[in-house]
Amino acid sequence: MTRRARPTTRIRLTAALCALTLAVGAPAVLTPSPPAAAEPGAAVVAEDFSAGTLPAGWRAVDGAWKVENGRLYGTSTSSAATNKITFGRHLDDFRVEATVRFESVTSATRWTALGLDVPADGTTPWWIATMRSGSTAANGLEFAERTTANTWNVTDTGSAPYAAGTGRDVRVAVEVHGSQARWFVDGREALRTGSLRRSADGGQALLVNGATVSFDDVTVTELAPNGHLRPDGSPLTVIVHRGASAAAPENTLVAQEVARRTGAHWIENDVQPSRDGVPFVLHDATVDRTTDGVGRIRDLTAAQLKALDAGSWFAPQYTGEKLPTLAEQLADLRVRGGNLLLEIKGAHTRDEVARIVEVIRAERMTGRVFVQSFEVDALRHTRDLAPELPLGLLRGSLDTDPVALARQLGLTAYNPSGAALAARPDVVRQLHDAGVAVLVWTVDSPAQWQALEQADVDGIITNRPAELAGWNAAHLQRSPATPSVAIASPVDGATLDRAQAPVPTVTAAHVDTVTLTLDGQRVATDRPLDLTALPAGRHTLRADAVGPAGRASATSTFTLAASPAGLGYVILTSGADADARTVLSTLLANGRYAELAGYADRHAGKRLPTALAAVVAADARVLAGN
Repeated sequence: MTRRARPTTRIRLTAALCALTLAVGAPAVLTPSPPAAAEPGAAVVAEDFSAGTLPAGWRAVDGAWKVENGRLYGTSTSSAATNKITFGRHLDDFRVEATVRFESVTSATRWTALGLDVPADGTTPWWIATMRSGSTAANGLEFAERTTANTWNVTDTGSAPYAAGTGRDVRVAVEVHGSQARWFVDGREALRTGSLRRSADGGQALLVNGATVSFDDVTVTELAPNGHLRPDGSPLTVIVHRGASAAAPENTLVAQEVARRTGAHWIENDVQPSRDGVPFVLHDATVDRTTDGVGRIRDLTAAQLKALDAGSWFAPQYTGEKLPTLAEQLADLRVRGGNLLLEIKGAHTRDEVARIVEVIRAERMTGRVFVQSFEVDALRHTRDLAPELPLGLLRGSLDTDPVALARQLGLTAYNPSGAALAARPDVVRQLHDAGVAVLVWTVDSPAQWQALEQADVDGIITNRPAELAGWNAAHLQRSPATPSVAIASPVDGATLDRAQAPVPTVTAAHVDTVTLTLDGQRVATDRPLDLTALPAGRHTLRADAVGPAGRASATSTFTLAASPAGLGYVILTSGADADARTVLSTLLANGRYAELAGYADRHAGKRLPTALAAVVAADARVLAGN
């Protein structure tokens, strides 16, 4: 199951987060182009092959394809033949999934694939997500393009958690959002790419190479366009701060190269204009800290900035490293791979934002750039000029109503500091319900990553991308933790009287839901227990928890004892008429418990409610020793 915007498929406990303390020339005229509309949740394809024939609209482009025994079979007799069957329609945002079984293979290197952008006639170029039968190999999973020259462009490789082998059903899925895609094996993300080049009309396909493969339960579902929401089964998105700023001089191309090799999904950098209007990648308002020059970036020309040494301050081996322009950074990302989380640093005019947008479009990187800023006006300008670019609002403290502001600005993500989010962790759920992702900055501690993961945030900006990527990998390898639940209050074996109103305290871990019952009747977990109407004696509070890895339960048994204080509280809050309360209170104060019981019996349903009279009479007789 995956999240839609916001497709809440489970409730995550956020208590762990509460303890988190985390710390060139005039711009061109730009014509906005609206993003493609989406119909989230619409099933475009849903096929179980029960009809016994190829479904309508499915096109066997090449090779042998047949439906038999409720499954679709595709056969390729050699590694030189890649056979395809196409179906579906072009979608910008979708999930394609299928149950796949290798029936036979010519070798463990042979493969099957889900076609992500394939013309109906199967002609090149096309993009696929591949799985080998030896899926635990380093390239057991791939994202790849078959080019117009009939060569392979393999952009990303990885391994599945186990070998697909032969004769084994494997549920696979790929979520696609424009140029971004995630590969899932049995519900867990195993590989991600940001390098898809999409066509205007390519649909979906199934492919086989050197194997006979059967398929069942093939579905294609249209998704909402926000691919930055973390689907179930996906790890935290790793966003590296200022390039790999802990290992190389920040905001440089060498830092970007190091970041690329850490396994980071996005590279975060800052952009500001030179005096002559060229967008440069630099964090500070001045060049003093990170170059051998001095002065404000806005006071220096592009030529002056390019003459500076931006590497020797960090380490001698980086001497001569230059400040990159935004165009240079984007060209490097386009050629060598990577996605950019671009912060528009400081106040920018509309023309300055227009120049940034012009560069992004000129470098053909609109599908791989995410714009964020602390400056609301910069985001408004970006939205007006380039509505196809996702937007994130950076915040050092939370707004009163982040959801309302996100809607007003058309945000894809709301990006608070870790410390700010710790103050109001419920904001994550509220933003997700509104279809807005949450990317948190700047967090470097594994303990804090754990808290944020449990809080369901979507991504983390960090100075330690390699460590976070490794933490993610280890986290995905772990089986879901066994749920646990305990009742801390009332403590087991406690004796209470009716004057008390204990609030049940339940602690739980690795659970989605907790249900609380008192003597089999459901009660709220956040409200005091009403002991005034319960019979004296033993009562059982039970907590039942359900988590991804199973169920857990706990009980606490307490005794409700008759006492003068408890009985006095019942009388005073009884709703009986004033005269009856006076008589009852007088009898109680004088210890005349037998008379008190008799009075309650005689006036039940008259001067005091029947249920109340029964409680008063029962407790009075206990106190009287009867």
